Amino acid sequence: MIAIGIDIGGTSIKYAAVDSTGKVFDKEVQEIISGESQEVTIKKLINNIKDYISKYNLSDKVSGIGLGIPGSIDTNEGVVTYSNNLNWKELHVVDLFKKEISLPVKITNDANAAALGEKVFGAGKKYKDVVMITLGTGVGSGIIIDGKIYEGLKGKGAEIGHSTLVVNGLDCTCGRKGCFEMYASATALIRQTKEAMDLDKASLMWEEFKQQGKVSGRTAFNASKKGDETAIKVVDNYVMYLSEGLLNICNIFRPECIVLSGGIANQGDYLLDKVKAYCKKYDYGYPNSPVTEIKVAEIGYDSGIIGAACLILNL
Repeated sequence: MIAIGIDIGGTSIKYAAVDSTGKVFDKEVQEIISGESQEVTIKKLINNIKDYISKYNLSDKVSGIGLGIPGSIDTNEGVVTYSNNLNWKELHVVDLFKKEISLPVKITNDANAAALGEKVFGAGKKYKDVVMITLGTGVGSGIIIDGKIYEGLKGKGAEIGHSTLVVNGLDCTCGRKGCFEMYASATALIRQTKEAMDLDKASLMWEEFKQQGKVSGRTAFNASKKGDETAIKVVDNYVMYLSEGLLNICNIFRPECIVLSGGIANQGDYLLDKVKAYCKKYDYGYPNSPVTEIKVAEIGYDSGIIGAACLILNL
């Protein structure tokens, strides 16, 4: 079986054919033009998908089209209710596709799609219950229970990034205070790094800044590996916030596995070892509880495309 997987991001759309083994064929990209209407963007995408199917002679092979889209998604109705990053509202994606292409079309939130991709073909493939946390500009999340995406009422659930970590804490873009993503996202780490640098002009993080030309999610980690005490404190503080959020996930869902993705997850074992040590110290919330595995995503860049295709492949 082959399905078309579409991963819609804030600035571009990636799509490709994916088979039932998880193999991704010839990827193509559509840039999202700033100021372009949502209908125009989707109509361009539909034409591009039609051209893609024709170009690679897939008309008799493709079983359907799956899309991962950022924002609040009503999967039953096939509607993007609201996407803040794209400024899309009440966009009837499935209906628009079905007017032009006679194939099954399914949509879900982009984080859900990525989580499904990792569940089926990546770090979570051995498990039925998986939670994926993406550490990027915000904290994205996808929840897989008994092999199926959990979305909540009308697709408005599974927003772990907007669970409260600090009561009356930092203002979040969602309008609430103290959200998990305000302390554990890459954006949060960069803010924490800059604050520490301002207090310690002798920190090796300044050398990292000069080499990189900016403060990034790697700045504190790189300097901490060189023994810089201020950087070590930044990393340990970040690990505390991240781990506390993961402990909440463990105590709510007790999944078999939590998968970390995004740029910060690229720290690999250096990050994982610290997170696991913190979680072990606090017994995952209470003594004698079953251990939730914590892993780094394996598929990475293609997880959204693969997971979107899995909506159709039913793997």
